[in-house]
Amino acid sequence: MDITDRPFKKRSFVNRFFDPTVWDDFNYRKDDIVIASYAKAGTTLAQQIVAQLMFNTGEDVDVAAISPWIDSVYPDRRTKLDLLQAQSHRRFFKTHLPVDALAFSDDAKYIYLARDGRDIALSLFDHQNATRPDAQLLSSESAAASGKLRVLAPAQLPIGDFFDAWLDKDGHPFWPFWDNLRSWWQARTLPNVLFVHYADLVSNMSAEIERIAAFLDLPLSADRLPSILSNCSFDSMRANARLYVPHGSGLWKDEGKAFFNKGQNGRWTDVLSPQARVSFEQRALDELGPACAGWMISGGLAENFAD
Repeated sequence: MDITDRPFKKRSFVNRFFDPTVWDDFNYRKDDIVIASYAKAGTTLAQQIVAQLMFNTGEDVDVAAISPWIDSVYPDRRTKLDLLQAQSHRRFFKTHLPVDALAFSDDAKYIYLARDGRDIALSLFDHQNATRPDAQLLSSESAAASGKLRVLAPAQLPIGDFFDAWLDKDGHPFWPFWDNLRSWWQARTLPNVLFVHYADLVSNMSAEIERIAAFLDLPLSADRLPSILSNCSFDSMRANARLYVPHGSGLWKDEGKAFFNKGQNGRWTDVLSPQARVSFEQRALDELGPACAGWMISGGLAENFAD
C-alpha cells in the first residue's frame, strides 16, 4: 500500500483470537476514535488517556465497559456492535488488526501504538501467565456460541525460549507481529492517523498526552494535566485494574492486577541473550526496512524516520 493511498479492507484475518467480520456491519460515526496496536504496546494506557481527556471524571471511568476490543472473538460481535451503537458520547475502541484488514474511515481518528518487539514479546509471556486457572471455564460460561474465546494455557517454556518461538514463528502463540506494524506504517502520513511509541509514553507522558489531545481536538487545560497524569500512572491503573482489563477482571489473577505486570521499557536487555537481540534486530530490518525498524526500536516522532 502506497502511503498516498487511502487504506481499505482488502483481506480477512483468520486467527483464533479475532472475529474481523464485525467490520462488515460496523457503521462509523464522524468523530470515532480507533486505538490500534499489535498488542502490549500501551493500548490500554491510550484508552485510559482518551477516557480522561473526554470525561474529566477522575479515575472512575469504566474503560473496559465502554471501549471494547472491537474485533476480538469475545464477546460476540452482536454484543459489541449493540454496545457501540447505544453510546451517545464520542466513541473510542481498540483493534489489533493490520490496517488493511479492517474498515477504514476518512472521518475517524486513528492512534497507532508501537513498542520494541522484544519488550512486547516479554510482556506477552507475562500476559499468557496472568489468567486464572479457571479462566477458560469462566469465559465459556459467559460467552455466546459465536463468541467463544480459547484461552491460552500458561507458557510451558522459559521466557528466553518463549521469545525465540515468538520470533521464529512470527508472533506465536498469538498473531503475526511484522505484518501489523508494516501495514500501519504505510498509513502513518495520513492526516487522521497518529503514531505514538510506548517508550515516549513512559518517558514523557505529559507531552504525549498533549499530542493526543491536540490530534483528537479535545481540550486540555494546564490545571487538568496533573490529575490526568496521576490517573494514567501505572500504579493507579494497576490498583484500579477492574476498570481497564479486557474481558472482565474475573478472568485474571489478583482481580486483574496481574494484567499490569511491569510496564517497563528495555526489560529485554536483562533477559535476552546477545544472539537473540541480534536476531531480532536483523529480522526487523528484513521485515520492516531501516526507517520503520528504527522507529519501532527507538521511538520518537515517526515523521522523522524517512523511508
